[in-house]
Amino acid sequence: MRRVFSEWLSSMRESIANYTYYVEFDTVYKNAEAVKVELNILNSLIGSRTIEEDFRTLLSKYPEVLRCIPILLAKRESEIFAMDDDGAFKFDFSKRNYSIDQYVSFMEKTGLFNLISKKLVSNLYDYVLGVEVGLNSNGRKNRGGHLMEDLVESFIKKAGFIEGKTYFKEMYLSDLERKAHLDLSALSNEGSTAKRFDFVVFSKGVAYAIECNFYASGGSKLNETARSYKTLALESKGIPGFKFVWFTDGIGWYSARNNLKETFDVLDSLFNIKDLEDGILESF
Repeated sequence: MRRVFSEWLSSMRESIANYTYYVEFDTVYKNAEAVKVELNILNSLIGSRTIEEDFRTLLSKYPEVLRCIPILLAKRESEIFAMDDDGAFKFDFSKRNYSIDQYVSFMEKTGLFNLISKKLVSNLYDYVLGVEVGLNSNGRKNRGGHLMEDLVESFIKKAGFIEGKTYFKEMYLSDLERKAHLDLSALSNEGSTAKRFDFVVFSKGVAYAIECNFYASGGSKLNETARSYKTLALESKGIPGFKFVWFTDGIGWYSARNNLKETFDVLDSLFNIKDLEDGILESF
């Protein structure tokens, strides 16, 4: 049955975000727990009217509290750069590399003393939980990049393929050539390109090399991807025992429909999520 591009494109999804896409709370709790003791020690300074003196005393008795200070500034690194009229400094919070007075200056100039002494927060552990949520939300882009892969893999498994036996993740073209005894030099520019496929499924004597991605918004990358996969589709035609498959989705393609249609016209194994739901993998 001949597919109609406009109908196929109209079934693209707005999002594939799952419930943990927004914030991975397990990671948030784990990171906050790692400095919970130090934060609770530092809590003793909340509301202090002599915070500089109290901080000096606390740091002398419990130098380990230094390790929890970077996260108060939404920093994961143990080293923090800072400069002003007094010079440029690289503070180490894993092991003290400056005098206590200089760390006091750091706390004052960054505003942390003000935050703590004026009771702008009542509990530093709760405060860090909020900071961790904010930092974790910044990872949505990376998590989004894996959502389509995870979705495709779930359908691969649902179709009965077994990881390590009938399907493999992130397989390089050179490994595929050795495993399937194929000559894929036409796809690697005679071996000069280290191509890697998201998945390779083996079924009925055919190696299905799969790429997958999702685009919720437009951009030049979509046109580049469509052109690249069109080239791959044309180069792979006629190679016995090999088939290139592309799973993509997302309303971002609306702005790049012309390039996508060019690939659609030459690649009969270009599919979206609806095709997955309709059982396309079961036909492999």
